[in-house]
Amino acid sequence: MNVDDSTSTHEVFIALGSNLGDRLSILQDAIQRMPPMVRPLECSPIYETPPWGFTDQPLFLNQVIRANTVLNPFDLLAYLKQIEIQLGRQATFRNGPRLIDLDILFYEDLILETKTLTIPHPRLAERGFVLVPLKDLAPHLRHPITGLTVLEMLAQVDTSGILPVSLVECDKWMKNVGSKPPSD
Repeated sequence: MNVDDSTSTHEVFIALGSNLGDRLSILQDAIQRMPPMVRPLECSPIYETPPWGFTDQPLFLNQVIRANTVLNPFDLLAYLKQIEIQLGRQATFRNGPRLIDLDILFYEDLILETKTLTIPHPRLAERGFVLVPLKDLAPHLRHPITGLTVLEMLAQVDTSGILPVSLVECDKWMKNVGSKPPSD
């Protein structure tokens, strides 16, 4: 892993999803494994959501975190994929069931498109299961390509079947990893 040459931190938004096993514990474990390279700062409530794409599978738990990282975008992707593997994720088909899924939604206001990584996430604006929890953290965040805010993108997608599950779990998890910024 290489840290960003500037040694500064970068604000990122990361989506988490799980629809296999103990979904809540898996989300918690993923957040707890992120430090020190990714420092979670804030997380959304957790939502139970219907599957997207391939619908014949269990319901998902989804949430979004805001974090700081010293990693460049490519190393951040590799780091998140490493966490997925550590948690037991196995290859499956596109939009299929998964133990854990960690996706980079935004990396500051970076626009990047390569064969291996696209930022902002290319299907972000189509996915209510991402936009609903993202709205809880950054409703006025603007997509650097479309110029739309999270609220404006959310108004254009179907959010039926997306239900809040937990509003407090993440605060407990953040205390356990010691990643909340000190209060002044």
